[in-house]
Amino acid sequence: MPEPLAYLDPRTGRTWPLDPPRWCGDQQEPLLLTDIPGLTPERIERGTRSLWRYRAALPPLAGDPITLGEGCTPLVPREIAGDLLPRALAGATALLKCEWLMPSGSFKDRGASVMLSLLRAQGVEAVLEDSSGNGGAAIATYAAAGGMRAKIMVPASTSPAKTVQSRAAGAEIELVPGSRQDCADAALREAANIFYASHNWHPFFLQGTKTLAYELWEDLGFQPPDNVIVPCGAGSNVLGCGIGFHELLAAGQIERLPRIFAAQPAQCAPIAREFLGLEPIAPQPTIAEGTAIAQPLRLRECLGVLRQSQGGAVMLTEAEIAGATRELARNGIYVEPTSAQAAAAFAKLLQAGTISPEQRNVVVLTGSGLKATPRIAELLGVAL
Repeated sequence: MPEPLAYLDPRTGRTWPLDPPRWCGDQQEPLLLTDIPGLTPERIERGTRSLWRYRAALPPLAGDPITLGEGCTPLVPREIAGDLLPRALAGATALLKCEWLMPSGSFKDRGASVMLSLLRAQGVEAVLEDSSGNGGAAIATYAAAGGMRAKIMVPASTSPAKTVQSRAAGAEIELVPGSRQDCADAALREAANIFYASHNWHPFFLQGTKTLAYELWEDLGFQPPDNVIVPCGAGSNVLGCGIGFHELLAAGQIERLPRIFAAQPAQCAPIAREFLGLEPIAPQPTIAEGTAIAQPLRLRECLGVLRQSQGGAVMLTEAEIAGATRELARNGIYVEPTSAQAAAAFAKLLQAGTISPEQRNVVVLTGSGLKATPRIAELLGVAL
């Protein structure tokens, strides 16, 4: 009889039961879950138009999930041309996974739906998050949809435009003086008073992001892509793909792992620098602000996914990120600069010969351009 599902500290092997709810180990260790069997095509709930079609591969949930139709995003073949590629490679086709077409406008809805559904089933009624961007918006959105209360802590310097979506969903917003790290530290203290459902900390969130792997597998006729290129900050998509594709491999549904590549801004690239063997540097501001995570909690685990998949990491200049944002928009793909990094990384990997145009290359585009209107206006040289 298989062991019951449990929280897992991957660095020591220690486990904890799923009840009572917890978001970290006893010494604030970041946790994962013990292994969950992958599924076969026959176990997909084909009548369900959301990521919950893969419910058989998710932690058991008593009752209905909190769902707004997240997942099932388009996979669109698109030529990447213009200034991104030299003439010899112009017209190379990428498979664009349009994750920005989610209810709150970003891929984080995958994690929010699964995490809050499971927490609500465990009796959690109010949640805490620290995020001024897509994570806060996703948690606020799904808390509202699930009849839960949400408190979002953000740095006091955050633009009001970034918190409007969370406020509109009814979330309480607390402005924290100081830096983004000061805000995270304040959230850890506040976790004594309200359950900390952090998209960076809670392992249930990664169970949501892993559905990207299942969806790509189904999109491609139950075959894996050759390469998956994702924007990477704290690494939830890197880790989610790692978990999902490993489950499919263990279930005998794929014969190999796709290579996973993390795209990061050179101004703040702790995972890429570590992978590439470069000395760390102090983080600098970047237009790819959604991936500007200076101290990712699961750096070791992210590196493990990149190495085990024989993938890699790409660092991008501000000019490369800006160019990719403009190029995608001119081809009808309006995403935030954070997302456009993946397209810029695709171009660099092609130029380096690391990947080839003949392969099935998935470029994951994670957030809507509507999330970054002021930034994109600056790139276009227009006034708001």
